[in-house]
Amino acid sequence: MTPEEQSMQSLGGKARAEALSGDERKEIARKAAHARWSLPKSEWEGDLTIAGISFRCAVVIDEHNDKPIRVVSETEFMKSMGMYRSGALSVRREKNEAGGALIPLSLAHKNLKPFIDRHLGDVHSQLLKVIYKNGNVGHGIRADVIPKICEVWIDADRAGVLGKRQEKIAAAADILLRGFAHVGIIALIDEATGYQKERAKKALAEILEKFISKELREWTRTFPSEFYEHIFRLHGWPFDPGSVKRPQVIGHYTNDIVYKRLAPGVLQELRMKNPAVDGRRKNKLFQWLAGDVGHPKLRSHIDGILPLMRVSDNWLQFKRLLKKAFPIVETTELGLEVEVKERD
Repeated sequence: MTPEEQSMQSLGGKARAEALSGDERKEIARKAAHARWSLPKSEWEGDLTIAGISFRCAVVIDEHNDKPIRVVSETEFMKSMGMYRSGALSVRREKNEAGGALIPLSLAHKNLKPFIDRHLGDVHSQLLKVIYKNGNVGHGIRADVIPKICEVWIDADRAGVLGKRQEKIAAAADILLRGFAHVGIIALIDEATGYQKERAKKALAEILEKFISKELREWTRTFPSEFYEHIFRLHGWPFDPGSVKRPQVIGHYTNDIVYKRLAPGVLQELRMKNPAVDGRRKNKLFQWLAGDVGHPKLRSHIDGILPLMRVSDNWLQFKRLLKKAFPIVETTELGLEVEVKERD
């Protein structure tokens, strides 16, 4: 768009504004404000660099399902790829938007359309309006669309339909696509924005939500006498089935054999729910396990370790079998569950 055309457009906008009544202007302003503040806000931002190509990315939370959405700033993406934001591209996208399909500006070129249909098909809702941390509102390209945009440009280049300047964009797209797989960009954005730590927290919270009860369950016998009898036998200690007094170390063994191995973070959460006062806990840890997931998982775990106890001749042999059959698993900062290496 030339300076003269921009000036004429500005004058036309002023004329339309002056023709509105005061109430009409207020209503337009109210709708604009409502539209702005109902937009998702960027909570994590960072710069993603792949093979020397850098652009701004962010993670926003979908308020409808509380799921994270990874986006790349459309403006920054185009700039880094050597694309120019022309008036013609914007006009072409506005026409598409009026028909219900909002496509990325990076794909608004006429000679790309056949390849868009091949890789993206219906591109409705592929863009997201976001309020970034600096207060600006901009379009974000969903992360899983970025590799497809690259494929569009690469295929168009192979078909020989691009101009000289566009060929450079296709070359950058090829470099970018080689730098990440279709799912790899998700992890890359999480790392660039720092969201991987939050992702790990959410993953752990979902586990604990299933395992831990919000209310204390009524006490019922859960650990069979055989469980304790084997602990005594494997240590060579005399066992009195009629006595309820047991060495304090039995509690440590139970935590290690059972609660640490149920699911990541369960033991820590149970301890918080049932804190020790003067060295003793008021209730049993298993009374805080949820009835639909946590408690059945506990019973299943006990049923699984009893056979290992029966076939073991001593405590060391049992612990080696236990580590193989029921390893301790923790959640990393990347939200991945990894097995903890234990010493004999």
